[in-house]
Amino acid sequence: MGVPEQETPGAGVGRTEFGHLLREARRRSLWTLENLSEASGVSVRAISDMERGQSLPRQTTLAELMDALGLDEDERRQFLEASLLRAEGPTGRVPRQLPPDLAAFRGRTQALETVEKLTAEITEQGGHVVVSAIGGMAGVGKTAFAVHWAHHVADRFPDGQLYVNLRGFEDAAHPLDPAEALGGFLAALGVSDKDVPRGTEERSALFRKRTASRRLILVLDNARDEEQVRPLLPASAGSLTIITSRSRLSDLAATDGAHLIGLDVWTRQEALAALSARVGEDRCRTEPRAAEELVELCGHLPLAVAIVAAQLSAMPQVPLRVAVRDLRGTAPLLDALSAGARSSDVRAVFSWSYRALPAETAVLFRHLALHPGPSVSAAAAASLTGMGLVEARRGLRRLTTANLLSRDAEGRYVLHDLVRAYGAELVESEQDDCLGARTRLLAYLRHNAHAANCFLGRTKADEAGPLTDGVVSVPLDTREEALAWFRQEEATVSSALRSMDDPRLLRFRMTLTYDWVSYYSLMGRWSEEIDTKRIGLDAALQLDEPAAIMRNASDLARALAQTGQADDADHHVELMLAQLHRLGPEERAVAERTVGWVRGRQKRHEEALHHARDALGIFRSLGDDRAAAREMNAVGWYLALLGRYEETIELCEEAIPLLRRDDNLRIEAAAWDTKGYARHRLGDLVGAIADYQESLRVYGEAFDDYNQAEVLEHLATAQQEHGSRAEARASWLRAADLLRTIDSPRAARMRAAAEALDAS
Repeated sequence: MGVPEQETPGAGVGRTEFGHLLREARRRSLWTLENLSEASGVSVRAISDMERGQSLPRQTTLAELMDALGLDEDERRQFLEASLLRAEGPTGRVPRQLPPDLAAFRGRTQALETVEKLTAEITEQGGHVVVSAIGGMAGVGKTAFAVHWAHHVADRFPDGQLYVNLRGFEDAAHPLDPAEALGGFLAALGVSDKDVPRGTEERSALFRKRTASRRLILVLDNARDEEQVRPLLPASAGSLTIITSRSRLSDLAATDGAHLIGLDVWTRQEALAALSARVGEDRCRTEPRAAEELVELCGHLPLAVAIVAAQLSAMPQVPLRVAVRDLRGTAPLLDALSAGARSSDVRAVFSWSYRALPAETAVLFRHLALHPGPSVSAAAAASLTGMGLVEARRGLRRLTTANLLSRDAEGRYVLHDLVRAYGAELVESEQDDCLGARTRLLAYLRHNAHAANCFLGRTKADEAGPLTDGVVSVPLDTREEALAWFRQEEATVSSALRSMDDPRLLRFRMTLTYDWVSYYSLMGRWSEEIDTKRIGLDAALQLDEPAAIMRNASDLARALAQTGQADDADHHVELMLAQLHRLGPEERAVAERTVGWVRGRQKRHEEALHHARDALGIFRSLGDDRAAAREMNAVGWYLALLGRYEETIELCEEAIPLLRRDDNLRIEAAAWDTKGYARHRLGDLVGAIADYQESLRVYGEAFDDYNQAEVLEHLATAQQEHGSRAEARASWLRAADLLRTIDSPRAARMRAAAEALDAS
């Protein structure tokens, strides 16, 4: 399939186990390596490397192998578990994000000589970071050149490679926010999601800190402008940053010392060399005039030459002169894709490739032009078209073979924006059902997000409704699989919410945001949550649906309060309160609970208590013991903050048995902590220590490291006041260790508290 599998130092155990499972499954199917390669689309070499324990598959590759082998659910689970057994090296994660290099890369001799000198400034002379901006028109091969350069010198940068498509010039997607790109880089460098800062400036500072002593290659592909790029530049003197853009990025040269490299279309000799490398030197030598005409028709544009060559390679019996005749007989010039010469007709090149596709693959190709995101998963592609997943994978492989698609470092499929523009023309001319395709895509995002949320600790799942015909339901069995699916599709949902403005899709814009709140909250992605919920709230207001208005305003108010935007949160609190008379009892209780939480964050504790009590009363009247027990902890906490400690203890003692009965571990642990806080303030240090220890135990059952560290800090304070200095020191050190494993900056504060005990 051409995508290199992830290689991680220290992952030998996982590779060996996975290789054994893969080999045995293939042999049970009585398949050779070639059989499995043909059925899955994964290269023979990649499968062989996996079986010999030399690599592990990415999740997209794994899915293709499991589908081809026809594994049952137990076998799929074994494959998944083995594929995830990856250890980190002694110096932390070594990211390997580069897309695959082109085996048939040709030409660019002068440009390669230039960049080799730039690389030497770093690797041989210890120079400062080199920012190289590669500019040129669409389809000229900027990305191929940057990736080839990065692969060629990768061994000189032992701390890994980072890659991101900044989507600066893609018609169907907004340029990637630098904060989002930084979030991906920090995750690749081992920073846990909850410790990634919210703002672009803070993320950029942490990124520079994390890369200060590393020797990395960064490829920032398809940049819009200098402002999009600057926050992503590292501070290391031993790193190489390669930027591609259709803009010249002259300001980077003036202010950041960037070296500007311009790429034009190939020369005639370069284009002929690339064609020969792909279709065979003998064919070009036999028909030299036809070969020259072919590359002229392509305008010497690398993308067009690659597409023509892919088709000719698949039809070795077709003379080159026949291809020339076919191309000359197709549509007029496609202005947006023209290389500038009158004889160049790139639309004709695309048309020739498109007409060679089987009918069902042609339908898939057209529908891919409707996908709003920068890359598309196989499941999303199948849902767009309404075809089965196996058929969609087969079509995607055909399109990749024809060079109408490429694949990114994560194995997702990428439609070049020039090819996307051509596909959009076909959609219009064929009068495809665009509304149906977009509806299925949104239904795919809603249905699978709803299913994934079941693994993210939601206390109550809303009904997602029946599965729409033609929509793929992704099998999710673990929390890790759920989070992986969210990460895979988050760029798609972001682009879909912003670009699909058909009034007939308004309800999807309103409801789709519901199921992404848990993911954004869990990841601490407050800015993304705020942006998404504003879209959902706007749709709810247009539809004038009170429950939806309340729910979107509720999520938005929480996120704004969480990020300290109190005034804006107030506006949405008022909006919620204005809907109370239009809501049913359950929706009113949720609204009151949220208002109480927001007021608590604003330290308006009397108001917080008032609204939390109203919510508790409604939950009790509805007989919803689970929600009532959860709200008892909230009421107890606000009472404690107001100094009413005895009432807090009484309420927590009522709530804890109910929370334990419902297996609501995190809220039960929170209730023990609240109770311990009240006893602590009353001077009952022995009772407080016991409650904190129980909270700690229950949070441990919930695998909640962050809140365990919070409770350990409370416990250490109580132990110190009780005179148990050794125990207090141990608690602070344990808190520091837990926070260190998730890369929290608060770890240093916990360790300093322990050291202060020693000093005193």
